[in-house]
Amino acid sequence: MGQGFPTLPPLNALKVFEAVTRHLNFRLAAEELGVTQGAVAQQIRGLESSLGLKLFERLPRTLALTAAGAGYAVSVRQAFELIDEATRALRPEPDHLTLSVTPTFASRWMLPRLPAFTAAWPDIDLRVLASERLVQFHHEGVDLAVRYGRPPFGAGLDATLLFSQSVLAVVSPDLLAGLGDPQDRDSFERYALLHDGHHLWPVFLSYLFPHNRLHHQHHLRFNQTALALEAAVSGQGIALTSPHFVENDLARGRLVPAFPQQMNVDAGWYLVSPHRPREHTSVQAVRAWLLEQIK
Repeated sequence: MGQGFPTLPPLNALKVFEAVTRHLNFRLAAEELGVTQGAVAQQIRGLESSLGLKLFERLPRTLALTAAGAGYAVSVRQAFELIDEATRALRPEPDHLTLSVTPTFASRWMLPRLPAFTAAWPDIDLRVLASERLVQFHHEGVDLAVRYGRPPFGAGLDATLLFSQSVLAVVSPDLLAGLGDPQDRDSFERYALLHDGHHLWPVFLSYLFPHNRLHHQHHLRFNQTALALEAAVSGQGIALTSPHFVENDLARGRLVPAFPQQMNVDAGWYLVSPHRPREHTSVQAVRAWLLEQIK
């Protein structure tokens, strides 16, 4: 009869350890696991005591893995991956994948492409969550996310560039015909500027008119780009957006560029996911499909 695994630490302590190695923060690990910060710290202290060595260095604002802790983290994460794969194989189900995207990305980029995705991958049950915040992947069951910004997006997360950000000003053709060419300063001041959560109008105006300080009087403010774009379509002003979000509107003539220039921004839209030694087949498929849409 086998002896089992007499030196194996408690699995709950290893689960807590794996979460802390990704966040390097007791509080964030506790939020993911749904326990208190004190419970996480206690589990780590108990694990270090049972192993007889330090796994983390306690720094003023964060944690750092010791050399022993870093090596142990790789092995523990691989072990959990193997257990997860074995469990999935034991009770096969349709491939479920949860993709978290921002509301504007969902409505302006993702939804028009969903029929093509379903046709290409009919066996993947795709769930799209629209949220502005970067989710807790493991705690909320999210497999892949699309977020705007610059990496890194967090400890233990991989980021792949989907497309770089450039900023285009768009307006409805009817409003353009009524108020005149916005490249003319007097005409431009007749337009309302439609703001979103990125607050790029001051930088964009400096880019367009580097030698003039404009004090524009007409503003409408929204918390999402999608809302500002709908306002632009209905003729309420000029909105700023990524060209990727108005491809259909430009093709159908619902919107036109207000200016010929586009402003490049040091940021982009990234595919973000937890670092894993081996990625599930469904995640690989969705990642490859999303990247293919940009080509």
